[in-house]
Amino acid sequence: MARRERVMRMSVEVPLWRALAGYRVLTMLYAVGLFAFSYGDYDRAGLAIGYFAVLFVWTLATLPRVQSAAACTKRFLAADLVVALTGIVLTPLVVTDQHIQDSGPTLPSIWTAGSVLAFAIKGGWRWAAFASTPVAVANLIERGHPARDTVHNVILVWVASIAIGYVVEVARASERTLARALEIEAATRERERLARDIHDGVLQVLAMVQRRGAVLGGEAAELGRLAGEQEVALRTLVSGGLVPVSRVSRDAAEGAVVIAVDEPDDDPDDGPVDLRTLLAPYAAARVSLAEPGAPVPLEPAAARELAAAVGAALDNVRRHAGDDARAWILVEDEPDAVIVTVRDDGPGIPEGRLAQAEGEGRMGVALSIRGRLRDLGGSAELISVPGQGTEVELTVPKVSRGKAERR
Repeated sequence: MARRERVMRMSVEVPLWRALAGYRVLTMLYAVGLFAFSYGDYDRAGLAIGYFAVLFVWTLATLPRVQSAAACTKRFLAADLVVALTGIVLTPLVVTDQHIQDSGPTLPSIWTAGSVLAFAIKGGWRWAAFASTPVAVANLIERGHPARDTVHNVILVWVASIAIGYVVEVARASERTLARALEIEAATRERERLARDIHDGVLQVLAMVQRRGAVLGGEAAELGRLAGEQEVALRTLVSGGLVPVSRVSRDAAEGAVVIAVDEPDDDPDDGPVDLRTLLAPYAAARVSLAEPGAPVPLEPAAARELAAAVGAALDNVRRHAGDDARAWILVEDEPDAVIVTVRDDGPGIPEGRLAQAEGEGRMGVALSIRGRLRDLGGSAELISVPGQGTEVELTVPKVSRGKAERR
């Protein structure tokens, strides 16, 4: 399995910036349309046309600025707000008194809200409140007195922008929390995979050296004692482990960054493998293998992990039931899943022994067997009766969990 690093970015802000860009274009066209529709209300149409020309060019030229938080700088926000305020303040100079008395729209009309929303998306509710205040003052100056409809519009923009800014802050915090949780999950999966590999190899060898050293005595006993100490230390390290600190994107517009590890290198074009070929090496004088006459196809990764879980179960038989214990492997090919049962005639597992072993850092069943099956979307059921042996039933779905999620 290759150790490749996959970077996944998550950002709820990207749709907001795209929506803002569309809003600015549409409201600019709306403001121009209002001007054309009520052209007779303008005493100085030339000045209004000049402002709309500036607004048109400014809106289109600054579209790249409202694509992300990084591109939307403080200088741009300040200049954008100045364009909106200038249009509001110019309105009494270009329209008739009747237009103002009839509560006619300002030159930028609802385009002004886009400028305030940019502040909200960029900096949250505090920035939104800061930008809404001069807009409110400018609207009151344009009207000349605090009319009810003007106050209503001012409060609406204020509340809406602050609410959107608050939602953006909450979304950012949730995004960081989710990124942290996903990275902890990825790190835990990688740690469990390494723990399984270590258990299947290094820990088994150290345990064997300890047992043989104790039997041989002399210098071999000292070597066995040292091997036992290293086994305990390694088990403690494996059962504890470290979780790396979550990465955070330097560019807030790119969202939180999750580092996903342990990416399989299986070629999706590779066909399934026959599970029987992977289980055949386990058959021995005291291990019987019963399998279907036809191939048992599984995805390569699932087949390897299932075979490794069977190997871990047989290791437990040899270790806890003795070399004289017999074991039986039964392979069943069901329509939706493959079931492999490993049974032995050993003394069985005393009640509570598995929980005690897990607490001591002996993770053979928890990681090498159950952990593998859990990662495949399957299950591992263990049944043991003292004096009557142990049975481990391993079930793996024919469609892996990762592939099912992609569908």
